Amino acid sequence: MRKFVLAAAVAGAALTLSACGDKTADDAAATASDAAMTASDASVDASMAATDAAMGAADAAAGASTAATDAAAAASTAATDAAAAASDAEKKM
Repeated sequence: MRKFVLAAAVAGAALTLSACGDKTADDAAATASDAAMTASDASVDASMAATDAAMGAADAAAGASTAATDAAAAASTAATDAAAAASDAEKKM
């Protein structure tokens, strides 16, 4: 009878431990899944931030290009006006 009770106690302990092991494995799988989801979300966020930064840089470059074009046109106009004024001044002398 003692052997039977001892065997039943060992079997009960083994079942308890195996049930805890399954829960731990399930918890670990859920944690890994959560971590993968968080990493995926972070990757998407980083990608969106990089895209926004690239678009901002492109907009800034376009603005700088427009400003440079406008400055070149103004300088060309000023040079043409200065040449015309010099020519008029030479004719009056």
